[in-house]
Amino acid sequence: MFSSVSIVKRGKPTVTLLGHFKGKSLDSASKATDESGVVRAALKRGEATGDVGSITEAFDEGGHRFIVVGLGDAKTATVRTMLKALGSAGRRLAKVKAGTVEIALEGAIAQTKLDDWRAGSAIGEALGLLSWDRNTFKGSATGDTKREKLSLVVGDKSLATGIERGLGLAVSANIARDLSETPPNIATPDYIAKQAQAIARKTGMTCKVFRGAALETAKLEGHINVGKASENAPCMVRLEYKPQGARATASPVVIVGKTITYDTGGLSIKIPAPNMAGMKRDKDGGCNVLGAMHAIATVIKPKKRVVAYLVCAENSISDEAYRPDDVLTFLNGVTVEVTNTDAEGRLVLADGLAYACAKDKPSHIFDMATLTGGVVVALGSTFAGMWCEDDALRGKVEEAAEVAGEPVWRMPLNEEYRQQMRSDVADIVNSNPNRKAHPVQGAAFLSYFVDENVPWCHLDIAGVHMVESDSGPYVKNSATGFGVRLLAEFMDL
Repeated sequence: MFSSVSIVKRGKPTVTLLGHFKGKSLDSASKATDESGVVRAALKRGEATGDVGSITEAFDEGGHRFIVVGLGDAKTATVRTMLKALGSAGRRLAKVKAGTVEIALEGAIAQTKLDDWRAGSAIGEALGLLSWDRNTFKGSATGDTKREKLSLVVGDKSLATGIERGLGLAVSANIARDLSETPPNIATPDYIAKQAQAIARKTGMTCKVFRGAALETAKLEGHINVGKASENAPCMVRLEYKPQGARATASPVVIVGKTITYDTGGLSIKIPAPNMAGMKRDKDGGCNVLGAMHAIATVIKPKKRVVAYLVCAENSISDEAYRPDDVLTFLNGVTVEVTNTDAEGRLVLADGLAYACAKDKPSHIFDMATLTGGVVVALGSTFAGMWCEDDALRGKVEEAAEVAGEPVWRMPLNEEYRQQMRSDVADIVNSNPNRKAHPVQGAAFLSYFVDENVPWCHLDIAGVHMVESDSGPYVKNSATGFGVRLLAEFMDL
């Protein structure tokens, strides 16, 4: 929508953006902005409902445009409703080619439970997410895709500070969305590793890539077997954010992201063929973890160490492919009978989790993945599935999800589900052909690779990592970067 979004100290706005709520008149601060009364007159029109994202426009005698965005119910306004509303407002700003816009929403925000800074962050995130450019792969057959710069004039200092923060978080989310959009003939495991290395150099993080013999030495059996059918070799990327003064021996927070750059299903091939389309996004867990690390290093800058693992492989088909009936021995000694090569993401995640527990001794560990179709059946595209049996960690994740506007829903995990993954041949199977509690199977499998004393949270983002139609700040059939802001906010709590 925009080529860039920034706050400017000087500039003559051509548009003023205001907000209003259902059943409420214009707030006093907004009335002061509406000196001629044209906005109040416009809000008497039938279309001025105040519903979230509704748009009402008015012009004064000098031709200055006012855009009034509906914010819903003031009593229940959340970061998520702000994201949706500002997404709608941003689309209108792009449509009218607004260059310089006055953001005059502080009066409306004062009627909610949100503070200016937090609401401002949501405004910045929404407008920044709309600046994402998905035209990278457009060619000569496409017409002009030129987009306008958007400059924001913000009088309220707290609101401006929040917007600046939100714009920074959006940059990080857009990095994840860029990687998600990149097709598999370009975004190979090695490509992902090089992107991580470039981000590490720019942000001061350290980056190590495990390839070839290093995978063997580290006993990363999931990577080796899932990736061995492809000419694009697997790798595991380790990123570390370490603030000044942090003790090297301090236990870090660890985040593991599933980064399957393409998934054919392997020998258990995806049927029918249309099920394979879109599998470039099976790397979105890892893409979003990389985006989160960018946000942590550039915006949040916590005082604790944070380590991320991107577990990268392409699940392909050849005479080298791993097979159903294979038994793999992982570095923590757990043996796995392969029953379905299309349940490959959990095998590379198992490597990352077990390696992190052994080498990093984490204070907490997350994993994020497009892991199961079952979670989409269970929760649709509204919530990410969350498995977390540690009460303190779960509470913080839910708080971060609320702050980020990226909702999660707790799913069950107990010993009965773990026993469902038991194998007659090995310790466990990678997929139980019984489809009962299908989304829980992935979490139950992964639990065997996390040390019992380490608080762990598994996030299945299969239903929320992309949208099928225009929604808030997101455009149809594109990635959302879900989890980038959630994980960043978790580090800021």
